[in-house]
Amino acid sequence: MHDIDAIDRTILSILSREARIPMKSLAGRIGLSRSATTERVTRLEKAGIIRGYRADIGQLDEGQIQAFLLVTLQRTPSIGVLDRLAGFSSVRKVSSVSGQLDLVVEVEVGSINALNELRNEVATMDNVEDLTTSIVLRRDIERS
Repeated sequence: MHDIDAIDRTILSILSREARIPMKSLAGRIGLSRSATTERVTRLEKAGIIRGYRADIGQLDEGQIQAFLLVTLQRTPSIGVLDRLAGFSSVRKVSSVSGQLDLVVEVEVGSINALNELRNEVATMDNVEDLTTSIVLRRDIERS
């Protein structure tokens, strides 16, 4: 890991909130020249500290239902379950976690019926022992 100083941390803080900030504006806010700022940002990118820039899109369709499927497996790892989950377009993220659960699956579907269908398919997969569903009521804080 490369040494990160206070200026780098300030750059990262600003870019995490304003990924599209012009380099000239970023340079002005941190008190460096545009070329020095560009060099620092490039170094952070090459080091893998800045892994990309993205648009954080809010929910486009009010009819979308977001939920978490909390999955307990009979045995881990379960590549077969992960492969099947990757095949569902409604699956947004899958995280392997420690503790009593094995997987946290974040999904987005168009209706409760679609959620129930997805839930039933996941629950009947080989190696799935238990499944709990938690529907997202609202997102109070969301950071990338």
